[in-house]
Amino acid sequence: MLVVPEPWRPLILGLAAAFFSVGCAAAQNMPLAERIAQCGGCHGEDGNSRLEKVPSLAGQPAYFVMNQLFLMRENVRRVEAMMPFVKDLKDDELTALAQHYASLEAKPSDEAIDRSVIERGAELARSLRCGSCHLPTFAGQEQMPRLAKQRVDYLIEALKSYRDNTRSGAETLMSTTVAGLPDADLVALAHYSASR
Repeated sequence: MLVVPEPWRPLILGLAAAFFSVGCAAAQNMPLAERIAQCGGCHGEDGNSRLEKVPSLAGQPAYFVMNQLFLMRENVRRVEAMMPFVKDLKDDELTALAQHYASLEAKPSDEAIDRSVIERGAELARSLRCGSCHLPTFAGQEQMPRLAKQRVDYLIEALKSYRDNTRSGAETLMSTTVAGLPDADLVALAHYSASR
């Protein structure tokens, strides 16, 4: 840890605040193409994530993406890694990003699908009526995300966070739906959903 001598602290803090302000002002005036490129660093240049536990955005319903960005911007849904990117987004930027990602083709990740649990996942999806909100194709609709071709590791983590009530700003219906399910069932649901 860097220790700044007392006489220098006001100057260092002032410079840090100035650089932060300039960075924020630049981010506020960032063209959409630059924002998309920035998002692509984690979510994939084509909206299909190749990073562990980072969701793919390609093919997500526009309303879903816009709503999630709004919830993150307003600190209702806290995703620490996203905070610097969403805090200064304007409403029209939320909409433009959402429309961009909705227009991209969803592609499966490079993760292996465990075929041994697919049947169990399909059975659970039927009994939990997952298709009634996410559609039978799992393509999602309105504020319901696309699960088909999503990253398996991300789906597992998301399902656990719903079940364990650790996902801020989450849809309570999802928490109720997966309440009490063991990890093995969540894994089966994730593999089945991603395989659609």
